[in-house]
Parts: sequence; C-alpha cells; structure tokens
Amino acid sequence: MITIKSILCPMDFSEASKNAYRYACEFAKSMGAKVLLLNVIEPRPIAADMTLNYIPLEEDLAAAAKEDFVPMIEQCKNAGLDVSADVMIGVPAEVILQQSVDLDVNLVIMGSHGKTGLSRLLMGSVAEAIVRKAHVPVLIVKAHDQEKEFISED
Repeated sequence: MITIKSILCPMDFSEASKNAYRYACEFAKSMGAKVLLLNVIEPRPIAADMTLNYIPLEEDLAAAAKEDFVPMIEQCKNAGLDVSADVMIGVPAEVILQQSVDLDVNLVIMGSHGKTGLSRLLMGSVAEAIVRKAHVPVLIVKAHDQEKEFISED
C-alpha cells in the first residue's frame, strides 16, 4: 500500500502552480497527508547602476509571497487539511530538492510552464531538474488550459 504523509508543493503563483496546489490538496484529502507549500525567491544581483526606479528586494518579494499564501492556507485548513507554508531565498531547483529531503516528503506536486526551445534552454526548467534529481515521486501539473483535468469539482 502506498502511504503519502506529506506533499511538497512548490509555488511561484503561476496558473500552473495554482493548479498543482489544487492537486496537492486533493491528494492530501484522499491520503490524509500534510501539504507543505514552498515559494523560492531567486536572489537577484544588485546592479552598480542604481538609476532604476525600483527593483523589489528579496525581502519585499518574500513578504508578498507570504501574503499570497494566506488565502491558500485558509482554504486548506477549512477543508480540514494540515498545511504549512514557507518562503525561502535561493536557487529554486536546489532549494526544492533540499527541502524535499529535509522535510522528508513522500511526493512533490508542482506546476510546469511548458517552455520549449530557446526559452527553456536559456532559462532552464526547474520542473525538469526536480524530476531528474528528486528521490521521491514528482507529479508535474500544467495550467488548466494546457491539459485534461482529472480532478472533478464534486
């Protein structure tokens, strides 16, 4: 029998990651698992030329992410789920992989933007890195309009 006690759900608040959150909640409900939400903010190099009006600092982005997590946490708790959320600064794939080990998760459910070609080559794919290197199963979820839905709203 497969036992899932905790599900890591990395979030960048894109449509694909919001859809992955829905899947994580459904899996958690059916398995009695805890949902661990994670947002990773990639550090930005500080430019020597500070003539730009405003570039949000990691702390500002972390505060915004924490605010974005509030309704998601409430929704999970209202559904009777055990949920926690964290915001970390670092290289997304590395932080997600390390958290999957540190938190001893049984499953990672995350969104993918489905980039191909040059944009994927230049920007890389966090989802691909997680699938290749994770020591636990990984479920990749696309945005609503990119894949057939298998969670019903009943």
